[in-house]
Amino acid sequence: MNPAELLTALVATPSVSGDEARIADLVAGHAESWGARVHRQGHNVWFSVGSGPKRLLVNSHLDTVKPCAGWNTEPHEAVWKDDTLYGLGANDAKGCVTAMLLTAKALLEEGSPKGVECVFALTAEEETGGKGLGPLLSTLGPLDAAIVGEPTSLKPCTAQRGMLLLRCVAHGKSGHVAHAHAGGLDNAILKAARDIQAVSALRFPAHPLLGEARAQVTQVSGGLARNQVPDRCEFFVDLRTTPGMDHAKVAEDVGQALESEVVVHSARYLPKGTDASHPLVRAAVVASGQDTVGSSTTSDWAFLGDIPAVKVGPGDTLRSHQANEYLTRAELEAGLAFYRRLLHGYAGEVSRG
Repeated sequence: MNPAELLTALVATPSVSGDEARIADLVAGHAESWGARVHRQGHNVWFSVGSGPKRLLVNSHLDTVKPCAGWNTEPHEAVWKDDTLYGLGANDAKGCVTAMLLTAKALLEEGSPKGVECVFALTAEEETGGKGLGPLLSTLGPLDAAIVGEPTSLKPCTAQRGMLLLRCVAHGKSGHVAHAHAGGLDNAILKAARDIQAVSALRFPAHPLLGEARAQVTQVSGGLARNQVPDRCEFFVDLRTTPGMDHAKVAEDVGQALESEVVVHSARYLPKGTDASHPLVRAAVVASGQDTVGSSTTSDWAFLGDIPAVKVGPGDTLRSHQANEYLTRAELEAGLAFYRRLLHGYAGEVSRG
């Protein structure tokens, strides 16, 4: 099976997040037919190739988002037009999955990089942060480094933003609007408005690859009736953090800057960064021929703890989660060649110490 044929089969297999059973079966079947000893946990599929003191995770996700409006083709059909494949997940991230699977096939046939056990994990529910890579990690065992397959135009991403969501509540004192001029009432919406202005003025240190982090107010709700001074107004703040920003400390600082009560709504997507001197980064730069970049989007890298990682793969992140998602044949074939160079290059870097 050539790369285009495998990508076609994967894209033609619907795998909206949480419903990946069919594609997991497909991936497992191919890997088993190539001689891999395949393991399953839910809709997660993994297997190892080679052995050695270093264990390298090679990971991408099987699931997709739900199809949006505006498609010119059926989203769950794989439609080739010239040398471009259109279909949901073609870019994010079934191109990465295809290239990783065929890299594993090549290693099974030709022999794996010396001194490195490559742990291939094709996982579920990345788009929803559910029962995917995070819960699987303890089963995979110790890992020395990781490749996270996402569409980056094969540019090695060594820094990724995290996501901190804060729920802010402005408290006031309610009463009839007709009596507001007499004093004694406290309009919570006005208090929230002052805090929203304060949020827009917050500044954080810039990151060399990701730039500045800016807090954004994304939802506001308050007031019970048109003739009642509101005593409560709630708003949410979304802050895409950078490596070096501690979520607990940032939440505390924001709380001190606002009149409103501030509580952490979600902080589990942590920012990530890998030092440029790490062997995997050095190998990725050589394999790609491109400098390292930062990524504003989150991925399963957020759940890898302190494991050094590089996020990299064929496709363009700007195509993700959009109608008429696509991947070209040239991008797919370049991704396969890149992953093979990267794995062998990492083994070489490790052997040199």
